[in-house]
Amino acid sequence: MEKKIQDDINSRRTFAIISHPDAGKTTITEKLLYFGGAIRDAGTVKGKKTGKYATSDWMEIEKQRGISVTSSVLQFDYAGKRVNILDTPGHEDFSEDTYRTLMAVDAAVMMVDSAKGIEPQTIKLFKVCRMRGIPIFTFINKMDRQGKEPLELMEELEEVLGIQSYAMNWPIGMGKEFLGIYDRYNNRIELARPEGEQRYLPVNEEGELAVEHSMTATSYYKQALEDVMLLNEAGNSFDEERVAKGELTPVFFGSALTNFGVQTFLETFLQFAPPPQARKTREGEDVEPESEVFSGFIFKIQANMNPAHRDRIAFVRIVSGKFERGMSVNVPRLSKNFKLSQTTQFLADDRETVNEAVAGDIIGLYDTGNYQIGDTVIGGKGSFQFEALPQFTPELFVRVAAKNVMKSKQFHKGILQLVQEGAIQYYKTLHTEEVILGAVGQLQFEVFEHRMRAEYNVDVQMETMGSKVARWIENEEDVKESMAGQRALLVKDRFDRKVFLFENDFAMRWFQDKFPDIHLYNLL
Repeated sequence: MEKKIQDDINSRRTFAIISHPDAGKTTITEKLLYFGGAIRDAGTVKGKKTGKYATSDWMEIEKQRGISVTSSVLQFDYAGKRVNILDTPGHEDFSEDTYRTLMAVDAAVMMVDSAKGIEPQTIKLFKVCRMRGIPIFTFINKMDRQGKEPLELMEELEEVLGIQSYAMNWPIGMGKEFLGIYDRYNNRIELARPEGEQRYLPVNEEGELAVEHSMTATSYYKQALEDVMLLNEAGNSFDEERVAKGELTPVFFGSALTNFGVQTFLETFLQFAPPPQARKTREGEDVEPESEVFSGFIFKIQANMNPAHRDRIAFVRIVSGKFERGMSVNVPRLSKNFKLSQTTQFLADDRETVNEAVAGDIIGLYDTGNYQIGDTVIGGKGSFQFEALPQFTPELFVRVAAKNVMKSKQFHKGILQLVQEGAIQYYKTLHTEEVILGAVGQLQFEVFEHRMRAEYNVDVQMETMGSKVARWIENEEDVKESMAGQRALLVKDRFDRKVFLFENDFAMRWFQDKFPDIHLYNLL
């Protein structure tokens, strides 16, 4: 591989930001884009009154509610690095989209609200990162508000998540008395409100301020010095190798909203975050980024990023080699070749045609309905496939139909496209072919209803079926329709596989006792 491509690959940093809702994930994304020169003015996520919305929240419902429900891909250059941020939905109803996104990154930034500490959704997403062994960097946010004591937050990280931590910096005060941070890594103090004076003040060999400043008379400064001394003597030591393995998380304190500590975090993060990593095939072999052959996998499909054009974009994480516009690739699942002439890169919904990209980059392919989430794309004649992406077993179900039968064509087209994005799953009854949708959470149905109206001009009526236990069947050929009943509805999924929707766990166990030869399984 030629040196320039190798250097380009090594400059890539591709990561996701994970957190519980409202921890400040979208806000820090905005600030990172601001430092990268990608936007002039960082909007806040709840910008209804000002008309300013977060760049990464491009879908209408996201702007109305002030939440992220899709994964945005955002790219910028900073300090010689090409940064790809995947801003993920924080809402638990969209965790499946987030799980798949985490398969496409090489590192994760975990946002923690200083007042709330480690929250349930953070724990779930952390476990996925841990399972994959990807490095995790922690940003403890909202230090400009009253919150938990920093040492308590560090203990919580280690006890609740079971990961060791190293404080890269340490807060001096909090809330209205938040004076700044003691930057252990850079041996300096960063002032929260410099007021004309320089932002960074040096510390001497004893670890104290090397210049005169009014801060030294405060109890907050003295407390911070004591805490830092304690961390130096009894805390974990910084170990780059353990960070790379996901065994040690570097911790940064700051405030995304007031833009404090974000630039210091970005610079240090880019220094220690890994370049593109290898990915495994289904046969268990590693595909290295430096491989001459272009390869990647589709981890997300998004319909109607531009409603005027009714377009569909398949998001590809490039795993190896170099992409060039116009090249031919094959999709092993289909045994078909495609010419990639319409490709794009992103700043949320602002796109530009991309002519070249390398391992670590995320590119969008315009899709006319050929691709599926999890598809492998390979330049040349390779036939391997990357490991399958996770798919969840839905728990909530609704019957759905178009209110106006004259719009059934738009109704079926809309459902097909939104189902292919992976947030909702499609089923139909065997003979009447009624449409049933399954989802992990209720909010997915609300987003579906909103998008059908806004993007396909179709009003839908939904009849709640409540929670069901969905199980697929290993030996479908042995299933008879007479096995189904009121408590065990037999349907087909979008791949024409038979699925039982059981009323509850008791109904499923009763079925298994009665038909022990039928082998059931769930997705995840």
